[in-house]
Amino acid sequence: MIGLEAHPATTLSERVMLLLGAQGPQTAGMLCADVLGVAGAPPTVADRLAVALLAADPRVRQLGDGRWSLVAEACGSPLIEECAFAVVDVETTGMRAWGGDRITEIAIAVVHGARREVVFDSLVNPERRIPPLVSGLTGISDAMVRSAPRFTDLADAVLAALGGRVFVAHNARFDWAFVGAELRRAREVVLDGPRLCTVKLARRLVRGVRSCGLDNLTRHFGFENPARHRAGGDALVTAELLSRLLGLARETGARTMQDLSAIETRPRTARRRRRSASPTEPRDDSLPEPCG
Repeated sequence: MIGLEAHPATTLSERVMLLLGAQGPQTAGMLCADVLGVAGAPPTVADRLAVALLAADPRVRQLGDGRWSLVAEACGSPLIEECAFAVVDVETTGMRAWGGDRITEIAIAVVHGARREVVFDSLVNPERRIPPLVSGLTGISDAMVRSAPRFTDLADAVLAALGGRVFVAHNARFDWAFVGAELRRAREVVLDGPRLCTVKLARRLVRGVRSCGLDNLTRHFGFENPARHRAGGDALVTAELLSRLLGLARETGARTMQDLSAIETRPRTARRRRRSASPTEPRDDSLPEPCG
């Protein structure tokens, strides 16, 4: 809220502000128990007390599910549980999204509350040869994509799967660049909106791992991914990873999309390392993973 506002200055109101600021949205029953000391009040009584105490306070708003929240959370950055996430993975002919390389496979998995499912998964004819090194990594050959649809044939379905959702990927810059380049060529549209990178989130939320490459995090959390380096398998395991990271973020007090973005960009804690005369191996996530 910008500028001066007049609001009730009762002690009870300030206690509500402190509680909502520290713990996020609360039900009327929880407010009665924690602020008024009235535990176990019937729902109708609790609702009336909450309305009497808070309805005139411009700093507070009642959410659609009946909980009370600070206005900054209610009408500013959306709450995490209100967000739907589109977890994207692409396999490609190389690393240069704007330099001639193309998508050979794309999958999109939706994460929304307890929902985690692949809603789009397709091979793509890249309209160019796939380098042997890339085929060896992904298992996608020229023969497999020869009769696959071109991206221009899939663009509308991709846009529909992404629409209204937060773009998420493991190394999001890579997938965003390729999807954005393909959509620009196919429909002359530009991707715009919120995005999250599970690599960046993991680096700041996961403890006890040497690297935050997808393989290492999959082992760390005990996920299964029988289709590694295929878009559907990697999108689904990244969706599982995102769900775990959202839980870890909530444990640190994150409530909104703005909080998640702040976690991504906050400085990483420097690790003290013993000096060695011999060169060290690069971290798994210090170099971009080729082709998705």
